[in-house]
Parts: sequence; C-alpha cells; structure tokens
Amino acid sequence: RSMVRETRISADTLIYPMFVQDGENIREEIPSMPGQYRWSLDRVDELLQQVTDSGVKSVLLFGIPAEKDEISSAWQPDGIVQRAVHHIKAAYPQLYVITDVCMCEYTSHGHCGILCGHDVDNDKTLEVLAKTALSHVQAGADMVAPSDMMDGRVARIRQVLDENGYVNTPIMSYSVKYASAFYGPFRDAAGSAPAFGDRKSYQMDPHNAREALLEAELDVQEGADILMVKPGMAYLDVLRSLKEKFHQPVALYSVSGEYAMIQAAAAAGYVDREAVICESAVCMYRAGADLLITYFAMELAQYIREGRIG
Repeated sequence: RSMVRETRISADTLIYPMFVQDGENIREEIPSMPGQYRWSLDRVDELLQQVTDSGVKSVLLFGIPAEKDEISSAWQPDGIVQRAVHHIKAAYPQLYVITDVCMCEYTSHGHCGILCGHDVDNDKTLEVLAKTALSHVQAGADMVAPSDMMDGRVARIRQVLDENGYVNTPIMSYSVKYASAFYGPFRDAAGSAPAFGDRKSYQMDPHNAREALLEAELDVQEGADILMVKPGMAYLDVLRSLKEKFHQPVALYSVSGEYAMIQAAAAAGYVDREAVICESAVCMYRAGADLLITYFAMELAQYIREGRIG
C-alpha cells in the first residue's frame, strides 16, 4: 500500500504561520484558535524552539503593532515584523522566514489599503505595499508574500526589490484569495476585522473559479515566483486548476477557520483529531499543493517523522 502511494508529503513543504505582537511578556492564546498564540519578541523563542524541534523549516510572519492608524505604519524599519525578522535570522538562521505584506493588521479601519472615502485606493496602496516589502527584506526576510489583493502589487514589489538589489528575493503572491467566512478566527487573532463594509471589492467571489486563472495569470506576468490559493479545503478545485495551468509552485493556505473547526470538533469528541489533520493535509497535497501553510504544521511534521503520514 505504501509502496504504490500516489501522494507523498514532506516536512520541507510545510509553512507555519505565527503572530508576533508589540509589547512584553506576551503569550496570549487566541480564543477562537485554541493552541495558537500571540507572542511578544521577548518570549517568541519559546515558539521558535518548538518549530525548529518539530522539523518545520519555514515560518510565515504576521505582525500586530502597538498602535494602528488610517494609513499604516507597516513599512517602518523598527516595526514589529522587521524586529522579529532580525531576531529570527540572528537566533535561528536555519529557519526560512516569509513575511506577510498587507496593511489590514496595521490600519485602524481594518482594510487592506489606503482609503479614499469608503473605497480602497488601489494605486496609492501599491506604494505602501512596496515600501513594506522592501523593509521586510532589508530586515532579513527570505521571501515576501503580499496578501492584499490589490491589482499590480506583484509588479510594483518586484520593481522596488530589484531596484534595491534584491533581485533574487522571491515573491509568494496570494494570487487567489477569496472573500471568505473562513477567515473569522484570524481577524480575531490580528485584530483586523474591517471597521465598516467588507473586502468584497478586492477579494474574490467564492462563486467564481475561472476568474482565479485570470488573477494567477496576471501575477505570473508580473513576476510572482509562487502562486497561492486561500482558503484551503473548500477551494481544492481552484487549486487543481492552477496546478494544471501554471509551472510555478502552488501554495495552499489552510486558514484559521479550518483550524478552528477541526479543533472544536476534536475537543467535542466528534472526530479523531490526528486522523482528520492527516487526511485533510493529504487531500490538499493530492489536489496539487506544492507548499502547505497550516497551523497544524508542527503536528504534521511530527506525524511524518513518526511514519503516521507520508
């Protein structure tokens, strides 16, 4: 059975998302994501040691600043993500550090760009996103991952990185990011729920699949090195479409709502937690994921090491 297995999983392809927060002595569990925490830099080594011990080699950083404003201070060189990158690359040089590039965690209104009235100004937002990506790479980030869904942001980030000598820094684009209810727990974690309206003007309609190919094609033309589909389990058909059409590696983000549902069902005794974690991951890889961003990354790495999945 194992000899003829069609889908193989490696810990090398797992990416663990983590939340770093301004402040001191913070290890705060996220209520809607039991087992996941917000960490201050003076305590984040507790988590980073677990990550490295597990065999996971890559992390995706999200920052929670002390203060938020209407424009976003995400690009500041002394920001929480920039300081976290410095720390990780100094203390854990073996970890591959990917940074989320967006504004929603930093803006007082919770939207992913600069506002003009109640609308996001796409083109003005591009400049802030590019500055933010550059600041992350200057701090030591190995890869940047723009998640804002603004049109043209991959091209602008690529241009700014190249102009500053970072021609080899890859971009993992949130190419296909749906306006999904599965993000609820993440917005609790990052304090990034929109203060008004929603994000349907720049995130994709869950009814649309062909549009995903257009969004991905635009990112390929702009220079994206890795394409991403988000959320995970409910969008495996979209993942398969990208895998069949494009030569770039395709990542899948198994989001906070997926994590929370498995945790809640397991806590209630409705499902076998380990079995569901493993089966869900296998389904994502079988559908075409080359990389998997998941809050279960450390458990999956352990299960792979112990031969319970592979």
